[in-house]
Amino acid sequence: MDLGMEGKVALITGGANGIGKATARMFLDEGATVVLSDLKENQLNEAVEELGHSDNLFSHPADITNTDDLSSLHDYIKESVGKIDILVQNAGIAGEQGLFHELDDEAWVHVTEQNIMGPVRVVREFLPDLREGGWGRIVLLSSENGLQPYKDELPYNCSKAAILAFSKGLSKTYATEGLLVNAVSPAFIETPMTDKLVQDMADQHDISFDEAVEKMLKDNKPHLELKRRGTVEETAAVIAFLCSDKASFVNGSNYRVDGGSVATI
Repeated sequence: MDLGMEGKVALITGGANGIGKATARMFLDEGATVVLSDLKENQLNEAVEELGHSDNLFSHPADITNTDDLSSLHDYIKESVGKIDILVQNAGIAGEQGLFHELDDEAWVHVTEQNIMGPVRVVREFLPDLREGGWGRIVLLSSENGLQPYKDELPYNCSKAAILAFSKGLSKTYATEGLLVNAVSPAFIETPMTDKLVQDMADQHDISFDEAVEKMLKDNKPHLELKRRGTVEETAAVIAFLCSDKASFVNGSNYRVDGGSVATI
């Protein structure tokens, strides 16, 4: 399917691996120019080499919580490709795990800085680009946790619920300018972040990684009807649709890529 992305320029944060890298691959296949950003330059270089697109793939490291880094990234994009048409704000952290009484202020502040203020700063930096030309797309990555909170991930839950509210508010502000804003909420996708959560469970219970996946599905994801982890490609496909001409009447939505994990409608 032609998604109408030929010639569009997309910035993907958290683009060195997982969902970000898979999204970059789909965008490139659709003819878009992609700028990947992430914390570590060596990981970005590896991603660029793996994706294998030298003419329309660019990368620049940046910490999304650092306004100077974001300004430097913006300058790089201006010099390399001009302005962006698409922003996929994917960067974020899981944060510290634990029950409420086990978490101090720093656990909350750290996740808030990364998962709320980071996206706020990214959008603020690139919003002038996205408001030009009468066509733009923003996709913000939330999580099933924003709708179905887990008791040992309260800071993360709250940060992802905030992203849903942020996305909805933005969608009401700029739609008449042609800038459409939506959220995507994955659940239990095969990414480095969830790999760590599974490995922590495996270590805690002295079981194998695969046994830990099965245990997590049984104990924590009883409504995930497909009974498996999702793939980054399955998530990227939804992101690509929302960033395309095909989604020209989709605004302020939250697309769950969760295999049914969220129990409510």
